[in-house]
Amino acid sequence: MDDFLLRALAGGIAVALVAGPLGSFVVWRRMAYFGDTLAHSALMGVALGFLLGISHNLTVIVVCLALALLLVGLQRQRRLATDTLLGILAHSALSLGLVAIAFLHDVRVDLVAYLFGDILAVTQTDLYWIYGGAICVLAVLALIWRPLLSITVHEELARVEGVPVTLVTLVFMLLIALVIAVAMKVVGILLITSLMIIPAAAARRLAATPEQMAALAGAIGCIAVAGGLWGSLRWDTPAGPSIVVAAMLLFLLVYALPRSVAKQG
Repeated sequence: MDDFLLRALAGGIAVALVAGPLGSFVVWRRMAYFGDTLAHSALMGVALGFLLGISHNLTVIVVCLALALLLVGLQRQRRLATDTLLGILAHSALSLGLVAIAFLHDVRVDLVAYLFGDILAVTQTDLYWIYGGAICVLAVLALIWRPLLSITVHEELARVEGVPVTLVTLVFMLLIALVIAVAMKVVGILLITSLMIIPAAAARRLAATPEQMAALAGAIGCIAVAGGLWGSLRWDTPAGPSIVVAAMLLFLLVYALPRSVAKQG
């Protein structure tokens, strides 16, 4: 295989392995729209990176975390429902990012690559970022797994038991921001959340425990990456969307199985 294909596969697998367990919590906590909002804000981070002349990964993380903190503050007000706030912030953040990039006259920006990913252009330096970020996310997720699971099951009971709910929730949001930053090159800003949600949703039907679901979600994501890359090369389709289509097909395949067969599997 050519080097660029091996780098693409390696990068995609790293993202899938970390997106699966994190996506399981996104599915359990019904935070899919929240993930979309953070992903859409990533374009503002890209524009800020160009403006300041620093790493886009760093500015994406900073912008996503700032938006997460803003959401936590805004959710305390009772005038607007949470889904309404998320809708406003998601589309506003994406549009502001597009407008900001349009003002960067001296910089040529490939918006398609940022919006839909360019996994075949992953470099060795990108792999360092992707694997470094993935290892950090998995390590922190392992540390907060139990308290985060307690909050997911019953937040008020976890608070009574002494779990630092606010701190754990903020750390979880930071992990989502990190995944968005490292996955942006693979599937793009508009498709990042799908790589977290679809494999996790498919794994939910097969798993009997939270740990099984997290592991299966990572495995399904890896299969989707390999299948999407194969389909992209076979039919000359965009790689990022092809990975998401492969994940969707796996999801449909799992849900086509009888429940008894799925649970036995």
